[in-house]
Amino acid sequence: MRLRGMKIGGGDRRPQAEPATQPVAVDPADERGHTRAFTVPEMPAAGYEGYGPNGGYDGYEGQESDEHVAVYRAGQPHPQVGSERLPWRELLRGILRHPTRTFAQMRTHQAWGPAVTVSAVYGLLAGFAFGGTSDDVLHSTFTVALMILFSSAVGFVLCGLMLGSVTHALARRLGGDGAFAPTVTLAMLISWLTDVPRLVLAVFLGTGNGVVQLLGWATWALCAWLLAAMVRQLHDLPWGKALTAGALQLVMLLVLIKLPTLG
Repeated sequence: MRLRGMKIGGGDRRPQAEPATQPVAVDPADERGHTRAFTVPEMPAAGYEGYGPNGGYDGYEGQESDEHVAVYRAGQPHPQVGSERLPWRELLRGILRHPTRTFAQMRTHQAWGPAVTVSAVYGLLAGFAFGGTSDDVLHSTFTVALMILFSSAVGFVLCGLMLGSVTHALARRLGGDGAFAPTVTLAMLISWLTDVPRLVLAVFLGTGNGVVQLLGWATWALCAWLLAAMVRQLHDLPWGKALTAGALQLVMLLVLIKLPTLG
């Protein structure tokens, strides 16, 4: 028996037409047999030594190239030490106890207050320690003695300023790029701090005493090492160039301060 006009099943089973798709554009450079060019940024040429993330010199001009490599230029904070300015007590202790870390932390900070104060105090002590000046101070009126001591204090401040400026100029000439104020003020502190023990001893024993003379040569050698270490940290120079930058200051200290009293 045949039924007409009736649909058997769940509905119309005719195949539905698939929606039309847009053709995907293909970059010719991505096709087989082709290559793509990439641009790589150039690294700066090596010129200055700096501390890398592991604390050693990496030999590249300082910059932050990516998140894994961080180097620096002279005159910027050291990445391995604090960047805050040290108070004067910690600064004076740090120069003698842990100079490398102290110089690295003070590479962006000036120390005019401690430098001028130490230079002036050294000048006052020199007025009593040096033979001829000591006699003039002790055998003069109060006003004359005061003028001698004041002139001595001002003279050593100006002397330290000039010698530190020469050291900074030579360091820049040799390829360093440290700042002026930190170099000059730290050079002043190094020059006079290292000679204070000899000067204090000379007040009581005299400059011709053998112990005073031996201490004078030892403190001059200490001054040479500290000065080279300071220039090396602030200007990112190797030891040879750092010592060369401070050589003129060391010779002038020897000729003007050490030899007249040691002789």
